[in-house]
Amino acid sequence: MKRTFKLEDLDCANCAAKMEDAISKLPGVTKVSINFMAQKMILEADDDKFDAVLKDAVKCVSKVEPDCRIIL
Repeated sequence: MKRTFKLEDLDCANCAAKMEDAISKLPGVTKVSINFMAQKMILEADDDKFDAVLKDAVKCVSKVEPDCRIIL
């Protein structure tokens, strides 16, 4: 499954790269792309694990940048 999410309050491109790296290492993630300029994240993961992967991705984002939120 592939879905696009809006990111709110993403402040720097370096943080976006750190988030992308951390999320790409999560089990079940096929592909992830975070675009700092567009403030968007494209997440691709196994259909049956997508909700769990998304939950872990939200945790990764808040660890790197606590003020940033994924708009679900």
